[in-house]
Amino acid sequence: MDVTSLGYRTDLALLALGGSVIEDRGDHVVVRSPHNPGHWWGNFLLLPDPPAAEHTDRWLARFADEFPDADHIALGFDGVDGTPDALAAFVSRGLCVERQAVMTASSVHEPPRPNQAAEYRTLASDTDWEQLVELRISCIDEGLDSQTFREFAVAKVATVRRIVERGHGAWFGAFEEGRLVSGMGLFRAGVGIARFQSVETLPEARGRGLAGTLVHHAGEYGFSRLGARKLVMVADPDYVAIRVYRSVGFTETETQLQAEKPPTTGT
Repeated sequence: MDVTSLGYRTDLALLALGGSVIEDRGDHVVVRSPHNPGHWWGNFLLLPDPPAAEHTDRWLARFADEFPDADHIALGFDGVDGTPDALAAFVSRGLCVERQAVMTASSVHEPPRPNQAAEYRTLASDTDWEQLVELRISCIDEGLDSQTFREFAVAKVATVRRIVERGHGAWFGAFEEGRLVSGMGLFRAGVGIARFQSVETLPEARGRGLAGTLVHHAGEYGFSRLGARKLVMVADPDYVAIRVYRSVGFTETETQLQAEKPPTTGT
């Protein structure tokens, strides 16, 4: 399957770096992450386009066949300009449909009000990585099961740490008095392309310029150290954080569609 979406191409590239198994079935792609079965978007199907409504049940059955032990459903849809209306049949089956903005930048600049008080550096020590787990847990939706999410977060952080230690990129943090308050990853995801991952800031530390300053800091690393000509990130177009990314030079270039059904408890 020829994946046209820059968002999904870079998703697949980073999943492969982390040890996920990617199987091209011709008319769809199966992604498995045996090292982290609780990662919904590490265990999903990628379809070429939103299917006709009459094929909805066929793809739901295919997901069940491929992931018989999964208690979630996750389906991605390739393309660059789809609308959620095209997935109405999945909504009628109880799935949540999301439209994500694929954002790119060929250069970055400081945000309008950079935060100069925090310390900005890459994560290196065991303590740093342990703090990343706690940061992720502090940023989760309260509706998720905390123990299940912790298991997911520990496995996810272990995966990205391995990617960093193999030299494919870095994880950056903003620290205040030694405490990690904002973090994000940046990794090679193709020739001349680097992809941001998991931009997260503690709820009580938001609105102070930390994330924008950190995106600028990491972006400069991507151009100078990773040889990137283009930076990519995927963001919720309706969430306030997208303004932060625009403020440092990112523009929306594609739309990414997905449909998911979370388990009763989980991540």
